[in-house]
Amino acid sequence: MNSPAPAALKAELCRRAEAAGFALCRIAPAAPPAHAGRFQEWLDAGMAGEMTPWLERGAAKRGDPTLVLPGARSVVVLAMNYFQGATPALVSSGVTGRIARYAWGADYHDLIAERMRPLADFLAGHGGTQRPYVDTGPVLERDFAAEAGAGWHGKSTMLLHPQLGTWFFLSEILTTLELPPDTPVTPRCGSCTRCLDACPTGAISRAAPGRLDARLCVSYLTIEHRGSIPEELRPLLGDRIYGCDDCLDACPWNRFAVASREATFQARPGTVGMSLRDYLALDDEAFRALFRGSPIKRTKRRGLLRNVCVALGNVGSADDLPALECAAEDSEPLIAEHARWAIGRIRARLAKEALSVGAPLASFET
Repeated sequence: MNSPAPAALKAELCRRAEAAGFALCRIAPAAPPAHAGRFQEWLDAGMAGEMTPWLERGAAKRGDPTLVLPGARSVVVLAMNYFQGATPALVSSGVTGRIARYAWGADYHDLIAERMRPLADFLAGHGGTQRPYVDTGPVLERDFAAEAGAGWHGKSTMLLHPQLGTWFFLSEILTTLELPPDTPVTPRCGSCTRCLDACPTGAISRAAPGRLDARLCVSYLTIEHRGSIPEELRPLLGDRIYGCDDCLDACPWNRFAVASREATFQARPGTVGMSLRDYLALDDEAFRALFRGSPIKRTKRRGLLRNVCVALGNVGSADDLPALECAAEDSEPLIAEHARWAIGRIRARLAKEALSVGAPLASFET
């Protein structure tokens, strides 16, 4: 059977992608990405923090997709909407923490990989060799997405789309087939600086918008960073315990976003409405059970509870002290250290409040 013309093959691929639940299917040439040089400069400047060794191992491949898949000629860019609409109503016995929207539901890697597989098989049936990735391979995916017209690079470094805003996952299929490329869209951020203004730690550069220092980013600090969170940054994390959506929430393009129809991304009880102090009661087995199939499992118990302690130090009350005192005796040193810091922060706040109303200080002393 003769293979259809490239344009017809692309049209059928896009039809199948839409049927599989993808909001966008676009094509970029498998050429060196425009920001390969800037990416290397960013790495050399140390702005990737603890991610640097891992990123450096694949740096050359990120600058040349043919090193990932020899003979690659096209990059199929796929986007899946994960926006869940308004934050669900919270029912909690205590103060709650904020978790980035992308982690409210099940792990997107598994779902998207499953939905991509038939698309890769379809291309293979027409003579292509494919390499699919869901945020896991040495690919500068936002570069290819911008080249394919799936959006433009915002000042926050996020990709923006006029209908999806920022609330979408990217994935890609490298293929040896040559498919007609799409046209990039014109950036439309203009003079807007809302994402920069919203960043709680100043991680997004004002001098060079589109450049982010991961070492200051709340998402990096609460997910990728494995050790103790620098004390000077802890107050800036506020009540965020896994990731940060502040620059996304601030983007005016998100007013056009519509809720995803994908039930897999809907919020779980463990990600919306659970009081911060209740997380501290989780042992390893309970943590694994609560976050089975969730992106949050990546932090392991020690990472999430570290973040919870910081959040309680920032927004907790006297009611949270018993749970923190138990955490201060945890066998995991990382949790215990951050719990002690949180106890000191809460007691200092209580003492300040007592002074303002003339109450005795004895009950707040360490």
